[in-house]
Amino acid sequence: MKTRFASIIAIALVIALALPASVTAEEGAATLDLAPSARSAILMDADSGTVIFEKNSHDQLPPASITKIMTLLLIMEALDNGQLKLTDKVSTSEYAASMGGSQIFLEQGEEMSAEDMIKGIALASGNDASVAMAEKLAGTEAQFVAMMNAKAQELGMKDTRFANPNGLPVQGHYSSAHDIAVMSRELLKHSEVTKYTGLYQDYLRKTSEKPFWLVNTNKLVRFYNGADGLKTGYTSEAKYCLSATAKRDNMRIIAVVMGEPTTKQRNAEVSQMFDYSFAQYMNYPVIDAGDGIGTLRVEKGMQSELPLIADRPYSVLLRKGSATKDIRYELKLDESVKAPIAAGDAVGKLVVYDGEQVLKEFTVTSPQDIGKANWWKMLKRSASGLFH
Repeated sequence: MKTRFASIIAIALVIALALPASVTAEEGAATLDLAPSARSAILMDADSGTVIFEKNSHDQLPPASITKIMTLLLIMEALDNGQLKLTDKVSTSEYAASMGGSQIFLEQGEEMSAEDMIKGIALASGNDASVAMAEKLAGTEAQFVAMMNAKAQELGMKDTRFANPNGLPVQGHYSSAHDIAVMSRELLKHSEVTKYTGLYQDYLRKTSEKPFWLVNTNKLVRFYNGADGLKTGYTSEAKYCLSATAKRDNMRIIAVVMGEPTTKQRNAEVSQMFDYSFAQYMNYPVIDAGDGIGTLRVEKGMQSELPLIADRPYSVLLRKGSATKDIRYELKLDESVKAPIAAGDAVGKLVVYDGEQVLKEFTVTSPQDIGKANWWKMLKRSASGLFH
């Protein structure tokens, strides 16, 4: 019996050694349960979107205050497009001031800068600040919720429906660990957000007679090396939830747990997920931000050609010690791209290979709008072609 068992172990070792070093992350953690106490969990590489580990990741569950990741995402987008400035004053309505649960105790009519409201959301999980910002950006909470759901649809979050911007319990408000990781990854594209989510403490109303001390509800930002976000959540129905992120050696990881029984187990299991990721994996850079990746040809456009520049670094997640000499990429653009096209429209994909094995596919989008050429532009282009 012992001889037979030893033979089985030997065969297993031979098979393991024969596997390619660049085995995908999904295969690598398939048999592990890194979050045994969680109702649902997922572990994801933030840059490539590669899933390292997941458990019931598409179960639709109450997300509690993790909801505020979408609220912060819409705020960051408003800052980027000029709709909002950090110095803008945000007024508190009677409705916003009436929010229960976690709050920064806004009073009706109180004004606070958008930046302080962001701190109130990111650190103290302020339900009142979330509604005040929703009303600032959309006019009404209901319209802001419509924006949240539209963004969720745009990101392919099929397990999610939002009913408010703060996560207070209400029927028909749900998400999944997978979708929370997706929106967390999108929020992290706005790198400035970790300036707030990574703070452990700060003050609001600093110059008033009653300054308000903020302490981050996510204790990992203080106690785990590299952690700088993102959002905790708790209700009696949702239990203890967390979407956390940490960065070390150019690798950023997102860990989401839902339905943990205690904060201690929540933090311990997320720390374990991080430890596993940083011990087992590395990011291999394929393209640096600002590198040219090819040229898009546009039929009947005001521009006939558009240089494609990497707007961010592209990398693939590999096991530590993997061989990288055969890693390459190909740009595969759509055969026929006709104007008009809008910035953000998909125009092809960037495929990363290890030899002949596909490691990752990235969607390539247009970096700008290209209008349809008028008849005069087309005539001049045709005439130019006749003489060249």
